[in-house]
Amino acid sequence: MNSTHKMRLVALAVGLAAGLASTLALAGCGTPGAPLPPSLNLPEPVTDLAANRAGNQVTLTWTMPKKNTDKLLLKGEIAVRACRKEAPETCDPAGAELSLAPGAGGTLTETVPAALVSGAPRPLSYFVELRNRNGRSAGLSNAAVVLAGEAPAPVTGLAAAVHRNGIVLRWTTLGALTPQPSPAAIRLQRKLLTPPQPKPPEGLLASQPEPAEENLLVDSCAEAGHRGICRALDRNIRFGQTYEYRAQRVARVTMDGKTFELAGELSGPVRVEAQDIFPPEPPAGLAAVATTGETGAQTAIDLSWQPVADPDLAGYIVYRREGEAPWQRISPAAPLVPPAFRDTEVQPGRTYRYAVSSIGQNGHESARSAETEESVPSP
Repeated sequence: MNSTHKMRLVALAVGLAAGLASTLALAGCGTPGAPLPPSLNLPEPVTDLAANRAGNQVTLTWTMPKKNTDKLLLKGEIAVRACRKEAPETCDPAGAELSLAPGAGGTLTETVPAALVSGAPRPLSYFVELRNRNGRSAGLSNAAVVLAGEAPAPVTGLAAAVHRNGIVLRWTTLGALTPQPSPAAIRLQRKLLTPPQPKPPEGLLASQPEPAEENLLVDSCAEAGHRGICRALDRNIRFGQTYEYRAQRVARVTMDGKTFELAGELSGPVRVEAQDIFPPEPPAGLAAVATTGETGAQTAIDLSWQPVADPDLAGYIVYRREGEAPWQRISPAAPLVPPAFRDTEVQPGRTYRYAVSSIGQNGHESARSAETEESVPSP
């Protein structure tokens, strides 16, 4: 082998070694791959937007996302813009723009333009859009639909009073001179103002805590037919509590197989303290039977009456008189528990008149029952 050939082999070996070294260097551990594009930091769109219309006001509520579209945690406040669509082409701005923190609850209220609160009911869709610092967005939220159009008239004359069976609520009817776009019911919103009670003991018979807010939907009392006063009874109350009521008319409209509510403006609040100032019902069915002292029995008059069905009943009080003399209590100081009493302080040949009342745990006594009389036979 000549020197020239040897030199070529050496050069070839050196070239192969350099190429192998270069390949290993590129494929070695820890070598970065292709660079990733930078995150656009677009907030995820809102998915739980809800809308509620009361009169000419629409309130939107939603939850802000915590991550962006790259599933990275968002930092800093996020710009929020709301808009509404009556037609599919454009989304008109609604309310003021907000800045909210990730994960926060969002609320926005706007007064609906005059053109949207007149005429026949029709769908009106609301959206919110979240933008990053560069003003870019991942798109609109879900649609929250309310009804545009003329809302039912406000409720006037709302008043509340305590009754033995609950809270009686009254309001003024509209009458025939105030036509409405569609029949409306009345929604009564009740709020518990009394501080929450301690947690009740557990068990099947334990009472459940009273909800802080409840709604009661009642008929409209055929308001188009006459003027006057409508009323409703809220039986689901507890004595000793303080409540606040507001009312609004609500029309239900069906469109494309879906039922929507078109609610009027909420009335001013009325507050009522549900104090138990009511006695039980008077006893009924009072009967008296005289027994003589024959065969060693004591002369007496036995009284009995129908039990009073009242969960707060403490017992009964028995009264007696002769002729037109004043009534006198003849039962013990403590209320009688059973619906019966034996009067042994009687004299043969005399006639006695009796009446019975019931008394509640609150200390309030009912009116006296219908009276009865009985005569003790002469010996």
